[in-house]
Amino acid sequence: MSANQSAPDATRRSERSRRAIYDAALALVAEIGYPKTTIEGIASRAGVGKQTIYRWWSSKADVLLEAFLDMGEQAAEAAGQAPYTFPDTGDLAADLKHVLRATVDELRDPAFEAPSRALAAEGVVNEELGREFVARLLEPQLQLYVDRLRSAQDAGDVRPDVDPRIALELFVSPLAQRWLQYTAPISYEYTDTLVDYALNGIVPR
Repeated sequence: MSANQSAPDATRRSERSRRAIYDAALALVAEIGYPKTTIEGIASRAGVGKQTIYRWWSSKADVLLEAFLDMGEQAAEAAGQAPYTFPDTGDLAADLKHVLRATVDELRDPAFEAPSRALAAEGVVNEELGREFVARLLEPQLQLYVDRLRSAQDAGDVRPDVDPRIALELFVSPLAQRWLQYTAPISYEYTDTLVDYALNGIVPR
């Protein structure tokens, strides 16, 4: 090798392969569903050997879950935000509405929606995958709601006897159900109303 030639950058090559594997996994699960997606199929779509995948991950579930986490981080980076952040402006209603509106945008994004539905559906019948999906993808985000509600409790904006883990379901669960089961469209107006109903109640005062 001449002095002007540099050795191949293994780190850069590995990152390209990893990115190709993420893209292939997300595309396949959207196109053919989780059950039909295989390590071999991901490898073929990504243009890598299947041993390359097994060197980094033990199963297709691990690949898909990491691909999902990476997709969220990439989207946050593109938007100039840190992943898994929750605003605390001192206005609880405004902060909740802001985050839920961003969630609506994410759920309506075709790049996110198809693989997310596939994984969510498989997680219902595949307990191991479902637990991983919750632990690695949902739980970090749900904990942000808990932290923000506890901050509101400290500020006197939420009753001290309220359990934040139950309270967050007033916002998150209806949106998830409407999205997953197509019971009605999701929109900013809908999530804003969820916040208003949850914080203000529905009975006369």
